[in-house]
Amino acid sequence: MEHPWLAAIFTKNRSLHNYQRYLLGLLGGLLLWGAWPISNATFLIFIALVPLLWINEHTPSNRQFLGPAYLHMFVWNLLTTWWIYNASAVGAGLAIVLNSLLMCLPWLLMRAVRKRYGSYWGYLSLIAFWISFEYIHLNWELSWPWLTLGNVFAMKTDWIQWYEYTGTTGGTLWVLVSNIVLFFILKRFQQSGRDLKYYVSLLLIIAIWIVPLVVSSKIENKRMDALDQFQHNTHRNIVVVQPNVDPYDEKFVEGSVEMQVQRLIDLSEQQIDSATALVVWPETAIPVGVLEDAITQNSYYTPVWAFLQRHPHLSLLSGIESYRNYGTDKNNATNTARFDKGSNTYYDAFNTAAMLAPGGGASFYHKAKLVPGVETLPSFLLFIGKWFEDFGGTSGTLGRDKERRIFADTQHYFVAAPIICYESIYADYITEYVRKGANVLTIITNDGWWGNTPGYKQHMNYARMRAIETRRWIARSANTGISCFIDPLGKIYDQQPWDTAAAIKMDIEPLQELTFFVRYGDYLSRIWNVVSIIFLLLYIVTTFRMRVLSKNKNETVD
Repeated sequence: MEHPWLAAIFTKNRSLHNYQRYLLGLLGGLLLWGAWPISNATFLIFIALVPLLWINEHTPSNRQFLGPAYLHMFVWNLLTTWWIYNASAVGAGLAIVLNSLLMCLPWLLMRAVRKRYGSYWGYLSLIAFWISFEYIHLNWELSWPWLTLGNVFAMKTDWIQWYEYTGTTGGTLWVLVSNIVLFFILKRFQQSGRDLKYYVSLLLIIAIWIVPLVVSSKIENKRMDALDQFQHNTHRNIVVVQPNVDPYDEKFVEGSVEMQVQRLIDLSEQQIDSATALVVWPETAIPVGVLEDAITQNSYYTPVWAFLQRHPHLSLLSGIESYRNYGTDKNNATNTARFDKGSNTYYDAFNTAAMLAPGGGASFYHKAKLVPGVETLPSFLLFIGKWFEDFGGTSGTLGRDKERRIFADTQHYFVAAPIICYESIYADYITEYVRKGANVLTIITNDGWWGNTPGYKQHMNYARMRAIETRRWIARSANTGISCFIDPLGKIYDQQPWDTAAAIKMDIEPLQELTFFVRYGDYLSRIWNVVSIIFLLLYIVTTFRMRVLSKNKNETVD
């Protein structure tokens, strides 16, 4: 008796049964989840889209296709990002349900093109539409690019050293091309058996898999030699602190701020020496709101300034909660400003990275890539801001900076990119820091909101891709873990375990080179965006032309 899985894969019928479609949709979602960090079965990504491609080939109706396609994406989203629930149940529901639906759109557009122009153009359009979808998902107001396909290789940095040229979009392209070519091989086998074209196709898919690995190996060997030479010149270090403060039961509890600040100082002083130029504390390390123009007078910061006075050779980069007051005139306020009835003034609240120096010097960067639903709402939903709470305990949409800022330490040795939490998954966004002169990336985060789940591990591994793309050292300070250093090849050093208080130190020689990806940004997405627009315009023009011809024909017959 033929097994239903074999029937689903090798049937020569043009249509599958409903149960076969849904079984294949389930299989595809499980394969995507099985490939995703923190799994070591990354190779599954090269076959994970084949079930959905097969469903597409054997399902004539969009209505019949959408259900299994949605299941495919929903299973992937649910099993990979369920941990968002620990921070926000509403956020988790919206992210999983809506993101799964959005991921079906490139497939529906592909089906329209395929119906009009044939399979080859259809599957080429799928590449274009999916990459354009990822690009839009990186840049619109409901951005949630956690599942960008190129992120799947975060734990396999020896496979993707060429990300310094392509960024994660190159990884997405690799995944899509691999799956489409493999699908055509299976389709060829089904139709013609093992003919010459079948064996040629096998050689092609092997080349698609192997060539990027060989190129990556050669780049890595060359970069490793250069990095070893640079590190011999090191004469300054960075200290990273992981205070391990529970974000739910301790961090924002009244009366605990002084204790938390002292813990940060004590941990820092365990590692500081005469060669320390920069100390890094995590996101919202000082969990009390402070007016930025009054930070030197705020009593909660008195121990911090005293700490810096004892170590005048270093600078402190810390996450804080800050405010800016715009006075009583609404015209002076931003569109994210809140109104304080007590003082009759408008103000903005920020998730801020502050560079503090001995003597009271302070520079501020306000997190710009805010988490949808918990830190920001789309402009058309600002009226419901009072229903939401962000991770820091304030309501409504946070303010944000419009441009990246860089911070130089007092010795002008390290020029840091102050990357706050969620921002570290935006590859092209990070490049602007480096173009402005950042020679080291500092990532400050509070992943404790997600608990001991795959979320914080995925987040740390995503940072490894930023190191490769920019060829910069990363100093990563996470409240509850994982704090670590990451070298420009994506290798991790001094990784601190979850739920542990620690301070780590590393000698680092900052690099100055600008990679191809830093210089030109996400050029691959821009190219494929143009291809997507061409496909859409051709489809619209052709459809319009066919309707006009059909109308004229009917009028002629009448």
